[in-house]
Amino acid sequence: MNLRCASGIARIAWTLACAIAVPLGPLATAAEPTTPAPKPAGAGGKRPKICLVLSGGGARGAAHVGVIKVLEEYRVPIDCVAGTSMGAVVGGAYATGMTVAEMEAVNAGMTIEKLFKERPPRQELAYRRKLDDYRNFVGPEIGTSNEATVSKGIISGVGLETVLRGLSRVPGYVRFDDLPIPYRAVATDLVTGQAVVFDQGELANVMRASMSVPGAVAPTEYRGMILVDGMLTNNLPVEVGRAMGADIIIAVNVGTPLLKRDQLNSIFGVASQMLSILTEQNVQNSLKLLGPADILISPELGDYSTADFDNLGKIAPLGEAAARKVADRLAELSLPPDEYAALRKRQQAPVRIDDHPLAEIRFENLHRVNPEAAKAVMETKVGRPLDPATVDADMRRLYGTGDFEHVNYRVLDEGGRRVLSVEAVEKSWGPNYLRFGLGLSSDFGGETYFNLLAGYRMTWLNSLGAELRTDVTLGYNSGLRVEFYQPLTVSGTTFVAPRLSWSRDRFDIYQGHERVAIYNLENRTIGLDFGANLAQYGEFRIGVERGELTPYLDTGPTFINPNDVNYGRGAYRAQLALDQLDNVDFPRAGWSAGAEIYSSSKDLGAAADYNKWLVTGNTVYSVGENSFRARGVAGGRLGSDRLPVYDLFQWGGFLKQSGYATGQLIGEDFAFGQLLYYRRIKRGALFEGAYGGLSLEVGHYGQPLVPGNPTGTLRSISLFISADSPVGPVYLGYGLAEDGSRAMYFFLGRPF
Repeated sequence: MNLRCASGIARIAWTLACAIAVPLGPLATAAEPTTPAPKPAGAGGKRPKICLVLSGGGARGAAHVGVIKVLEEYRVPIDCVAGTSMGAVVGGAYATGMTVAEMEAVNAGMTIEKLFKERPPRQELAYRRKLDDYRNFVGPEIGTSNEATVSKGIISGVGLETVLRGLSRVPGYVRFDDLPIPYRAVATDLVTGQAVVFDQGELANVMRASMSVPGAVAPTEYRGMILVDGMLTNNLPVEVGRAMGADIIIAVNVGTPLLKRDQLNSIFGVASQMLSILTEQNVQNSLKLLGPADILISPELGDYSTADFDNLGKIAPLGEAAARKVADRLAELSLPPDEYAALRKRQQAPVRIDDHPLAEIRFENLHRVNPEAAKAVMETKVGRPLDPATVDADMRRLYGTGDFEHVNYRVLDEGGRRVLSVEAVEKSWGPNYLRFGLGLSSDFGGETYFNLLAGYRMTWLNSLGAELRTDVTLGYNSGLRVEFYQPLTVSGTTFVAPRLSWSRDRFDIYQGHERVAIYNLENRTIGLDFGANLAQYGEFRIGVERGELTPYLDTGPTFINPNDVNYGRGAYRAQLALDQLDNVDFPRAGWSAGAEIYSSSKDLGAAADYNKWLVTGNTVYSVGENSFRARGVAGGRLGSDRLPVYDLFQWGGFLKQSGYATGQLIGEDFAFGQLLYYRRIKRGALFEGAYGGLSLEVGHYGQPLVPGNPTGTLRSISLFISADSPVGPVYLGYGLAEDGSRAMYFFLGRPF
């Protein structure tokens, strides 16, 4: 590949919003010129070669589409395209022959979620990775192998690359001069600070490199270079178009205007202003290279910013309006209708899809992850033709394993053998990871609970992917759990998991609505599980455990003090967990289910023989922004043996029989059903947004631990508002029970 370098500017941090839109807006029709005007001559008296040069500008780049609309309307032939950042994206799509209708279809399906929520649909993740969603971890994982490190960008670009591949009608590694319209894209070498001009490569990769905003999107590594957004060095690549042999350049500048004084009130505003100043300097240098025959189009985009993605439909017509201001110049370049139609037909000719079967799937430079284990995650197989949609899903699924900081692929032709080369970059901050979290709840009546969380995960301890996981909780409930997870096959379908745990759980006892005692139950357990992974659906475990439980009276009358009695624990356990929810906190589709049987046995050292069961189920259905969630939980004893006090079921609290205190309802058996309605009242960018909701709840509770406490059939209702946030889901709710019990609730974390 030929790479041309030019002097660059200093590296600078940038905000996330500048790189998250593919600026393709709706196009309208308009009258076309009836008679082409005389055209300026190129070299040798031939038709002049015209190059379209498109600048970067985030959402403001939607104006590029309005300009292209007018160029097609006036039958202006485009012989080459050069672009930076968003200009490279729009220009690349146009250069591969994408039609206006195809651009509109891509634009209609474009969402921030597609670009930034990089994991595959949650339903496709391995169940072990889904478990983290039930812990309210906050912030990124921290690598601890050598020194505490984090990701090189807020997003890796995997989702972005999927979108960009959809914008290219030409898959695979190609020379850009061989595209329907010759094309160039500009990126920045983060090490040297110089511009890099691509004239060949995987088109989606090149687009991504051109728009990898430092600090937001992880850099692209290519042939030893670390590449970031081209706007840092050449945001309007006029000289690139000239180097392609252009006689006439049509330059479209959608650069961001400087912020006003009152907008410079935060570190983000100052950083954005710095970038705009430096970018504008290289744009001004490019503008000086335009000659009398060139055409400059500068759409008047007002206060629209690089992040105004909700207004793409309003921005695109501004590009059209700007292009019409130079309509007389464009008319001079117009081709006769038949000649222009023939040109566009050649530029939009269907691309032949290579349907030869794959001879090999190859992973490059893996040092920790077993390539065979990585292949087992993929649905693409050797001996079958390559399907782009399937491979894109495979890339997201590989990224979703949590082992890689970036995943991409190339298709190679090696002497007639078609090879899928997967470029999976193992996390440079791995393979050991630390995460922190927190939870908080209050009933505004003096009861406030909190938990601090930490999780430490050591991965790929052997070639089968063994993992050592340690989870610590401090606060309302405290605990330590360590599990060694050892797959028994490369595919991980079966596993063995020895574990040990210590916990101190709070056990509140109420009489009526008054709390009369608080116990702390200290559990020490060691166990061994054998299990099977049920593909992406869940897992099944059977195991045995032994341990000891010690109750302590924290608050209450001394005559109910257990006097530090120790109870032996020993049991067989069987668990089935299924999870196909699209989101744990605010699901909009999917289902989940679980079942557990716990059989306490004196033969294993238990203080008592008894059996208990617990089943759960969820299903969610959404219409527009409205979601309906049905949920059921039930548990009880099996057989005639009574459950000991320390192993009774506890229920009650927000969305768990609202109106009652947390854990107020204690007994041997219960059944709870809930119909939850919530409506998204505000969409979020990186998070789910804000919701308002209503919960209708009914439960049936057997004989209570303390006579006179609520029993039988209980009905509750709750109203709440909630929001996804950087520190987890936040709820503010009010619960009312049929018997008049009521409570206000504040939750940070998952209420159930």
